[in-house]
Amino acid sequence: MVTSKQRRRLGTASALLMGAAITALTACGTSRHDATAGSPTAPSPTSSPSGASPYVEPGVVDGAPHNGENNAYRRPGDMSPASEEAAQAEAARIESVLKRLHGKGKWDPESVRAALTGELGYEVVEYGGKGKVLGGELIVQEMRSRYENGEYVTPEGTMIGLRVRDDACVTAFVQPSNYEAKANGPFMETGCLEPPTGH
Repeated sequence: MVTSKQRRRLGTASALLMGAAITALTACGTSRHDATAGSPTAPSPTSSPSGASPYVEPGVVDGAPHNGENNAYRRPGDMSPASEEAAQAEAARIESVLKRLHGKGKWDPESVRAALTGELGYEVVEYGGKGKVLGGELIVQEMRSRYENGEYVTPEGTMIGLRVRDDACVTAFVQPSNYEAKANGPFMETGCLEPPTGH
């Protein structure tokens, strides 16, 4: 039979274990230095004479830890050489239309869509139930909204995504300041549209 004193001890032990588990789970992105082990591989927070973070990921400009993992969704997939060549050819066609539209001050989605479907013969993607693609290869939409000065604003301009092959896309945009069309593989979450920044 368990006494009330034993129940309190068990309750206290359970609470301590839960607290330790929560601390371990919420310590994502932190690195620990074990002073008792004396491990030369564990970085020390004071090991950087420049004052910069010792947890810098190689190749990351701003030195943010886990930047590569956090931005994996922003990396396009690989293309075969033949697909890359085909996508670059389409990017050149699109860029010439965007250059002309930009010169005329036309960067709204309706004007861009009309030019790309009418002049280049692309078909706009059509979706069926549950988001299934029924046909087409072109997506044209307004720029993504962003948070500025305490509110969300949608900048002028148009985003474009063109599926050239299963492993090849053209990602493009036109806005008042500039325009661009480039060949790349599809993005993990957004297909042929460049994903938003986040995390």
